[in-house]
Amino acid sequence: MADVSRKERARDLGVPFEGSPGPFNAITDVAGVKVGHSTIIEGEGRLEVGKGPVRTGVTAILPRENYEPVFAGWSCLNGNGEMTGTTWVEESGFLMGPVLITNTHSVGVVHDAVTEWILEKRARDPEVAEAFWSLPVVAETYDGRLTAILRKYNRLAE
Repeated sequence: MADVSRKERARDLGVPFEGSPGPFNAITDVAGVKVGHSTIIEGEGRLEVGKGPVRTGVTAILPRENYEPVFAGWSCLNGNGEMTGTTWVEESGFLMGPVLITNTHSVGVVHDAVTEWILEKRARDPEVAEAFWSLPVVAETYDGRLTAILRKYNRLAE
């Protein structure tokens, strides 16, 4: 029987990556990379669209705290998924600032919130203020099987 307490990693499946993983085998092993998240949990019981429960949130990845550009690219894996900032990444080959992942209906509000955060940070930090601008990368992931994704919109229809 397989050990279900340990996730299989790409190396376990024979993917030939160069180098060695860091101590946690995680993105946070890369010097300077910061990762944070916020989770919303509301309600209990069986999922009912329009009622709940809710299990959603946002994950933020900040590749460099000082807003130095990092090389970047993007790819559409399966034809789904909205992502802001991809045209700039494609044209320039880099990004400045965080990459955020959230649920389908929160891309807009997360984009607005991170833009405000960046502007506030620039107003307080002269080093960051020199960065000319930022077009945040916000990607969606469908979490409809975890949450009643139409919950707040269904309330408007009542």
